[in-house]
Amino acid sequence: MNLDFATASRAASLEPLKPNRGAPPIIGNLISVARRRRWVIIGSIVGCLALGLVATLFMTPKYQASAMLEIQRENTSMVSVGTDRDRSQAVDQEFYQTQYGLLKSQNLAERVALTLRLQDSQQFFAMFGQEKTWFENGRPKPNTTREQRIRAAGSVLLNNFEVDSPRLSRLAEISFTSPDAALSQKVVNTWANSFIQMSLERRFEATSYARRFLEQRLAQTRARIDEADRRVVDYASKAGIINLPAGQVATAQGGVTSERPIIADDLAALNRALSEAIADRVRAGSRLGASGGQAAEALDNTAIANLRDQRARLAAEYARLMVQFEPGYPPARALQSQIAQLDRSITREESRVTGSLQETYTASLQRERILRERVDQLKSELLNYRRRTIQYDIFQRDADTNRQLYEALLQRYKEIGVAGGVGANNISVVDEAQIPLQPSSPILPLNLALSLLAGLLLGVGAAWALEELDQGIKDPSDVEGALEVPLLGTIPKVAGEEPSTALADRKSVMNEAYVSLLTALSFTTDHGVPRVIGFTSTRPAEGKSTSAYAIARSLARSGARAILVDTDMRSPSVHHLVGVENSRGLSNYLSGDNDLAAFVRNTDHDGLHIMSAGPQPPSAPELLGSERLRKLLSELLATHDHVVLDMPPLMGLADAPLVGSVAEGVVFVVEANGTQKNMARHAISRLRSANSAVLGVALTKFDSKRAQYGYGYEYGYGYGYGDTAARERRRVLG
Repeated sequence: MNLDFATASRAASLEPLKPNRGAPPIIGNLISVARRRRWVIIGSIVGCLALGLVATLFMTPKYQASAMLEIQRENTSMVSVGTDRDRSQAVDQEFYQTQYGLLKSQNLAERVALTLRLQDSQQFFAMFGQEKTWFENGRPKPNTTREQRIRAAGSVLLNNFEVDSPRLSRLAEISFTSPDAALSQKVVNTWANSFIQMSLERRFEATSYARRFLEQRLAQTRARIDEADRRVVDYASKAGIINLPAGQVATAQGGVTSERPIIADDLAALNRALSEAIADRVRAGSRLGASGGQAAEALDNTAIANLRDQRARLAAEYARLMVQFEPGYPPARALQSQIAQLDRSITREESRVTGSLQETYTASLQRERILRERVDQLKSELLNYRRRTIQYDIFQRDADTNRQLYEALLQRYKEIGVAGGVGANNISVVDEAQIPLQPSSPILPLNLALSLLAGLLLGVGAAWALEELDQGIKDPSDVEGALEVPLLGTIPKVAGEEPSTALADRKSVMNEAYVSLLTALSFTTDHGVPRVIGFTSTRPAEGKSTSAYAIARSLARSGARAILVDTDMRSPSVHHLVGVENSRGLSNYLSGDNDLAAFVRNTDHDGLHIMSAGPQPPSAPELLGSERLRKLLSELLATHDHVVLDMPPLMGLADAPLVGSVAEGVVFVVEANGTQKNMARHAISRLRSANSAVLGVALTKFDSKRAQYGYGYEYGYGYGYGDTAARERRRVLG
């Protein structure tokens, strides 16, 4: 087979343009899905917009009233008592979250409903669609109780109540939405007042509980104090422990005591006296034993001093006489006698002073010894006292602890009384709710925007679901990945005319596509186009007969002798394509009629013959599986260059594998967006199991507008192929 350069160029123009690799595959896939399923998406958007518009028009207008509250950190009184003095005033998120939770409590909602008497309002329940549940003939149903209606009204209020707290703020905005603007205002204001009152009541109840608890603890502590005091007194009496009041005195252990033992006072006094005695003894000893001590004492003695003065005067007088007279002079002897007498008197007085010092030292030493013995005795008695007061101290500490606990509880009891009397509310209303003048819902622009978004999401989801459910081969790039066979050619879908009419025009888009397919077939074997080539498909009406006829015509136009044999004896179609009768044909030959020339018919195209399927046999597989089919092909190849077989479809039939086993190669025809991938894979597997050589796939009825990744396919470049070709050319050229 010879193909000129022009034909090869036209064949090359049938190759698909490469996809735009710049765009990500996912985005391209989404755009492709949106383009193919645009009516699903548009319908979904229009439907949702219409539904949103109708729903908005039929919605009952609702009014939202709001009030602003300020919530300070909880302070139980206006005066700081106890540990409240040091409590930080920083924002406590846990505290505020608790307050917001209390604002949305069922108890508070029921309190509001009870205050507004909503449990008896039929109109209130009718606003929220619960009239028939609780009322009958304008009155509450007999089988319902007042408590049930109060709880139901509280639940309704909670379902339409909201709390919004600005970040890092002590403010809380409460709002209520209902069909009645006045009711919304009443509910919000009542809610705020009820919350404040409930907070005060909770605080009062907590204070009352604390007072009762402290009263019980005070009574118990007083009883323990009395019992502890009795144990202290009884034990002191038995152990002979006598203590004196001493006021608040710090102890060695860091505590305080209000008593001191008598023996400790005695020991302290004697210890001080012993210290003084030791000091006196030391002084007496130093006076007695010091060098010159007697002279010093004598100098301090008045009598000795007077005697010494007299002696000094007499000695001076005697010295004056000795200047003039001799010692024997009578006045001089008289003076000597007086001086001697004074010396004896001084000596006697000094002896008396020395004896006095010795007596003083001896007395001091004796007093020190006596005091030391008494101190040692008191020390022993004090140690014994200490041992006896161990249990006494235990009892005393127990009594002191109970007394301190009693005083602390009594102080706290008084503080709670003060706090309960001057309590301040930490919640205040900043802005009261006003009657709303405009409804808060429905908002038409918002609803339409939400409907548009919902329609878009629903449409995209539906389109994507349809794409996932649609297992058909949509794009030429899907062939090799899904079927694991090469793509030989893509046949476009012709709208508005029969395939035979399109094939009659040698410059038509379809004819150019089959020329491209024939070009691809010329590269499948080393000798060009296979001499015996079959065309089959998964199911009927996928374009296999048209493809076989088009290839046979293309072979004839190229100068080769080709014959088209219709082997689909169950549903023959070749005779319709060429406009001949199907009275005789393949089935006659396979049944034993050897008049082959009578079965081969000429066509209007030079070099092209056909053999129709002939009458429908009782069992087509038996005829197709006989050796007569191989004999037929041998005889046809003797007079023709190529035999083109229009094979039966594969699914559910044994005919196609039998025919494919005798063909040199088989082209598997797949309808774009029609053939399921799993069915096509199974059909190809059946062909291969019958030892058929699957040359590749011809993708028929392809619509470039439904290509998955936006591939651009263009046929007939350089020819004026009418309006369709002109439009396609303008689209490609921009």
